Amino acid sequence: MPLADARRRPRGHRPHARSVPLLAAACALALALAGCAVGGGGAPEAPSRGDGAADIPDFSENRLQPLEGTGEPELPVTVDSVVLDPYRTSSDPLGYEQVEVDDVSRILPLTGSLAEIVFTLGLGDNVVGRDVAATFEEASGLPVISEGHEVSAESVLALEPTVILADTQTGPSEAVEQIQRSGVPVVIVEEAWSIDEMYPRFERVAEALGVPDDGAALSERTRAQMAEVREEADGSGDGPLVAFLYLRGTAGVYLLGGEGSGADAVLAETGARDAGVEMGLTTPFTPITTEALIAAQPDVLLVMTQGLESVGGVDGLVEIPGVAQTPAGAARAVVDFEDGVLLNFGPRTPQVVAALADELAAFQAEGEGR
Repeated sequence: MPLADARRRPRGHRPHARSVPLLAAACALALALAGCAVGGGGAPEAPSRGDGAADIPDFSENRLQPLEGTGEPELPVTVDSVVLDPYRTSSDPLGYEQVEVDDVSRILPLTGSLAEIVFTLGLGDNVVGRDVAATFEEASGLPVISEGHEVSAESVLALEPTVILADTQTGPSEAVEQIQRSGVPVVIVEEAWSIDEMYPRFERVAEALGVPDDGAALSERTRAQMAEVREEADGSGDGPLVAFLYLRGTAGVYLLGGEGSGADAVLAETGARDAGVEMGLTTPFTPITTEALIAAQPDVLLVMTQGLESVGGVDGLVEIPGVAQTPAGAARAVVDFEDGVLLNFGPRTPQVVAALADELAAFQAEGEGR
């Protein structure tokens, strides 16, 4: 698949935090996100994040933070749904059609991010299946309806959903079309690749499920959490230079994130610099070349857990041409986040940013102390 057509493909794989060697001091807060696997010894207690710390829960059990006092769905509702067009380019405007939803007793979100929103809105008991990217504990017992993030129409329809939620990256398109022809209401919402884009996504999902007030409440709570994180994080832009690498070693896929990858938005919130952006990459993902990686000279490598495992861990990562010739590779300074969190742009994003900011700050302090 040409990169221009697959420019958003890595979105399907979303991580969870674990740091490697030099980030031990930050492991306590990162443990919330994924369980820190720093070589040798345990992590200290998580530092306090101020008076509002209770508003930003930890991820020690990879659980969600459902809203309290949610309302009963008011149905039926008629909502806008994106029309999937296989010939649409990224610069073309989206088209919409109206879909009526009259029953949310059996909800089937086709992405992990959408599942996280549904559960956080308090409707998790109504969810009947999950995508492989729904890695949080509450969804662990649900049947999986995808393989390699490709949705199976047969698996979806076998669960007899009363409403299906998808986004503009859900595929393959043939499967989505087959599901739509079945007559089950399918609501397709826009993707989110930045902090600002996630709030309308919350509200679109809530509207489709008949709980618009809860969607507004979730947006308000998440905005408040992000504001708290920003107060704690170093937003100066003087943080370490971080290269986001998308790795699928078994498929021979090695990409460097640039502008629009999603990682650039998360890194910006921490005050770190995105190596791909600073190199002037104008597409979200570009094949890694040895020369480009050496020229970038990142201080830290940010990867996804499954991607890191696919290349044989840190030992295998530093064998990729060019990696060992960077400060990050030489120091084995690697931060990985479990699939299901980093590029999710969902209700847990404030925790992601907080954990990553603390890890990068600890790495920077470690480097300056040498």
